[in-house]
Amino acid sequence: MGDGDTVACTTPGTPYTPSLGSGPSPTCGYVYPESSHDQPGGVFVVTATTTWAVTWAGGGQSGALTVTRTSTTDVRISELQVLVS
Repeated sequence: MGDGDTVACTTPGTPYTPSLGSGPSPTCGYVYPESSHDQPGGVFVVTATTTWAVTWAGGGQSGALTVTRTSTTDVRISELQVLVS
């Protein structure tokens, strides 16, 4: 997640619907405990990897293979604090 933590999801996750609002994912998600302000460039460098087990059949043949894709992006996490009196 760019901050030293990792998340491993074993399902495709939950598609977003407006009824979920801005709450946490019910199946797999992550909440940053602090902003990225003190990180190099002010961002967390996040790497996501997906792995697919593929089986196929066609033309009288069949097979299985594993496909892995990895992508990296920068995520800026800001902080907002509200004081109510």
